[in-house]
Amino acid sequence: MSKSKIAKVLLSVLMVLSVFLFSACGPNTNDSGSSNQSNSNQNSSQDISGTATAVGSTALQPLVEQAATLFHQKYPNATINVQGGGSGTGLTQVSQGAADIGNSDIFAEEKSGIDAKSLVDHKVAVVGFAVVVNKDVTVDSLTQQQLVDIFTGKIKNWKDVGGQDEPIVVINRPTSSGTRATFKKIVLGGQDEVQGLALTEDASGTVRKTVAEKKGAISYLAFSYVDDSVKALKYNGVAPTKENVINGTYPIASYEHMYTKGEPTGVVKAFLDFMMSDEVQKGPAEKLGFININDMKVTLK
Repeated sequence: MSKSKIAKVLLSVLMVLSVFLFSACGPNTNDSGSSNQSNSNQNSSQDISGTATAVGSTALQPLVEQAATLFHQKYPNATINVQGGGSGTGLTQVSQGAADIGNSDIFAEEKSGIDAKSLVDHKVAVVGFAVVVNKDVTVDSLTQQQLVDIFTGKIKNWKDVGGQDEPIVVINRPTSSGTRATFKKIVLGGQDEVQGLALTEDASGTVRKTVAEKKGAISYLAFSYVDDSVKALKYNGVAPTKENVINGTYPIASYEHMYTKGEPTGVVKAFLDFMMSDEVQKGPAEKLGFININDMKVTLK
């Protein structure tokens, strides 16, 4: 064989070897055509595991519960246990290390006895609160001063604010309630609600049920709890709507906080990141009436 033919054969062999080596070093694909990189991403998702507990605000509770369900569906090895108890309870338990996450309608600085500097604030949404009454009440709107007079016990009959001749039944929230703290700060100007002449209910769901069943009743609820069983009133003539909270014309609203003691890690961090994902923000958060922080045109105090 001539030298030129030998050279051509060697060149052909080298080309075949080059193709083989390139294929071996390139990305492996499975039968569906996805690469090992995709498999790696799937494995990293499966690595999210563990159990965490979120305690506190009953206003935020429906959203956290639904998010926890979606989170577990996405990461079967991870579980988030969600409990109510009120914002004060959430802040206390996370501060003491009894809970991984403390859900709150108020800033930690606003709760006495809490070392706010040891906590990290994760704002996950904005929530509006509506004044609600039993559906037999004929009044459609109340001014701030009328609400102050009702909740401090000065006005005791609906006829005094343009309604029917019927006693007003005030449904209070416990002192641990962040909803109560928000209402007291924004609507009552810091004044305390009447005691002794009013009923007190712990959870938002119980408040709604009591208002729905008791003639002449009045209280306040997060938008996520307002349904056809109660009647939501206008505040100073402004309707309690998501749009009015966003543009600042309806002021009874607050940030929803999920506090951790120090920077979160592991399953807690993964869940807090998930809370801010489109899967939650454009899913259950939107359906329940919560407001994406990024949509707000005003800053809440």
